[in-house]
Amino acid sequence: MRAITISEPGGPDVLQITEEPTPDIAADEVLVTVHAAGVNRADLLQRQGFYDPPAGATLIPGLEVSGTIAELGSEVTGWKVGDRVAALLSGGGYAESVPVPAGQLLPVPDSLDLTEAAGLPEVLSTVHSNIVGNANIQAGEWLLVHGGGSGIGTAAIQIAKHLGVKIVVTVGSERKAEFCRNLGADAVINYREEDFVERVHEICVRPDGSTGADVILDIIGAKYLKSNVKALGTDGRLVIIGMQGGAKAELSIASLMQPRKSVAGTTLRARPKEQKIEIVAEVAAELWPAVISGDIRPIIHETMPLSEAPKAHTALEEGTSIGKVLLIADESAQNAKSAQSV
Repeated sequence: MRAITISEPGGPDVLQITEEPTPDIAADEVLVTVHAAGVNRADLLQRQGFYDPPAGATLIPGLEVSGTIAELGSEVTGWKVGDRVAALLSGGGYAESVPVPAGQLLPVPDSLDLTEAAGLPEVLSTVHSNIVGNANIQAGEWLLVHGGGSGIGTAAIQIAKHLGVKIVVTVGSERKAEFCRNLGADAVINYREEDFVERVHEICVRPDGSTGADVILDIIGAKYLKSNVKALGTDGRLVIIGMQGGAKAELSIASLMQPRKSVAGTTLRARPKEQKIEIVAEVAAELWPAVISGDIRPIIHETMPLSEAPKAHTALEEGTSIGKVLLIADESAQNAKSAQSV
């Protein structure tokens, strides 16, 4: 099969297309013929040598795909060859075939475009597991999400609306601000022009008159740590899921204690398989019906052939995209789509 491999840590040009053996599957897995794969910042970090795959996982990048089931493991039930699926992975998505634990599959209905479905598993699992599972967000509370125009941000806006949560996002341009407002954000802060801490306390007013976000979902890390804690209200919860702004920062413990604020850091990729299966089951039960109805939809910025993985990584690094960038493993489908759009 064709796959994207990393020749050495470095820039996008270290991504190369190679011929790799079609992987075997375990008894509890299925083999998915990949149609499309989502591109995520974790892939960029892996390419740069900063984010190794979990023990036992493939070195081929890619944390989510859509496609069809080509083969079933001996213990798999409830699925059949030919089923359209989306899948959460520990790696291996940048390829024509990938093994997936059956519990990490989501069914793709005929009403959902198979290409677009590739942009859902990782963002829905990440957002839901963190704001609901870790932060226990409740309807009516205020959620602050940094990077409103990202795949995480655009998913968080829609999930917040689905859960009855009020959401404010930060963005770096008016183009992204307008998109987020139209998508359903209650408020948008341009971090290049405004102090987001000050604005959050103006926007996020609780019924008792106190101010500040109840939950913050943060992709920045060290650079925003002190400001995020200041932006939280009493009993606020900060969940850090990225380190785009560095990994080390100092924080006064006193700033957490009296107002009962908490800080947590999590990753999805490194979780045990059992936890990932549980997270996907929660997404299937609580969010997937909204996907099927169209209330939650994938936001796709651009699709590119698998062979253009370096270009896809560059697009994500430039920070101008809104939503997801996808790689199409079935390049005949990508070429047909491009010809149709022309």
